[in-house]
Amino acid sequence: MDIGVQSTQYQVEDRSWLLSELGTGPGETPSVVLDISKFTAAQHFPNGYIPSGTVLGKVTATGLYGPYLDAASDGTQTAVEILFAAVRVIRQDGSTPAKVAGAGLHRGEVDPAKLPFTSSNAAAGGYIDANGKADLKFINFRTAS
Repeated sequence: MDIGVQSTQYQVEDRSWLLSELGTGPGETPSVVLDISKFTAAQHFPNGYIPSGTVLGKVTATGLYGPYLDAASDGTQTAVEILFAAVRVIRQDGSTPAKVAGAGLHRGEVDPAKLPFTSSNAAAGGYIDANGKADLKFINFRTAS
């Protein structure tokens, strides 16, 4: 029996980037499986969670999702979804799984200035740029008023 002190981290959801409920109803946020090897711990999940609002691309060879990066050549150079809800990638025992399930948003209204990553804080991707906006044809990117 282990009576040692244990701690648990939680992620407070921040969807301030989401400007309306368009595209978030039942059945509208498809399941996505994230390839955790495509994410950088120090940039994408320093607290053990990949935050909602992370822009995703789909790896052509595996069908799994990683952070969108326009300069990539594995399929993730095309933005296909925005992560709808934060996902935990560090298990209770401290290990990191190879894959984690999440939900994507591919239709809706988004404030790009409130997404969690920018090119200056996530060199390994997950942010939106002009090409990513063009890829996400059913996302209306606008600034909150």
